[in-house]
Amino acid sequence: MSSEKQTHFGFQTVAEDEKAGMVHGVFSRVASRYDVMNDLMSAGIHRVWKNAMMDWLAPQDGQMLLDVAGGTGDIAFRFLDRAPGAKVTVCDMTESMLVEGRKRAEAARLAERLGWVTGDAMALPFADNSFDRYTISFGIRNVTRIPDALAEAFRVLRPGGRLMVLEFSQLPVPAMQWAYDRYSFNVIPALGQMVANDRDSYQYLVESIRRFPDQESFADMIRDTGFERVQYRNLSMGIAALHSGWKL
Repeated sequence: MSSEKQTHFGFQTVAEDEKAGMVHGVFSRVASRYDVMNDLMSAGIHRVWKNAMMDWLAPQDGQMLLDVAGGTGDIAFRFLDRAPGAKVTVCDMTESMLVEGRKRAEAARLAERLGWVTGDAMALPFADNSFDRYTISFGIRNVTRIPDALAEAFRVLRPGGRLMVLEFSQLPVPAMQWAYDRYSFNVIPALGQMVANDRDSYQYLVESIRRFPDQESFADMIRDTGFERVQYRNLSMGIAALHSGWKL
């Protein structure tokens, strides 16, 4: 029997050292249509969720934010619009996603306060205690080893720093989850084929949501990393959730 460590890629079982490349391939393929597909898949509600994230995060001037897996800039731009005296570094493992983010008009307008870095969430290219805030939006479920990414978030945050994660989650009512699953598996891959000419990538994205821990389990993972005052809030009845924790 092979001793090679395994993980999941959607519903497939793959070697751990293969997953990052497979995820990179997915986002390289969908980068140019990523924002359009987000609007179509969520009927634009992802924008409401991201604004709710900013409301809870409460950006302030002088803060330094690290936004991981934030290649197209959605979180970075919102943060800087609310805190004109803040600075943001966007870190994403997929260069083509960063390219798309830098193309947006907001990137030019905010260029002096905004940096773009290619990097891995499990091995961030930043020094300890470098940032006041760390965000990751719809990205952590794609990481090969989630505890490693959380440990890196803890490492790069300064004492008093805050982690906030926006991710798809689980609905608490089985009948609602059943209905949502029917929509996800039947509609989203078909949309991916029509809009991005890529059914397989969106099939993976739907499957990856189902493999992500529920709200309480993920909160426990954050606590196990060392974060304190860990809380979560459901969005749209639990289709997505916000998790918050502090490095104290």
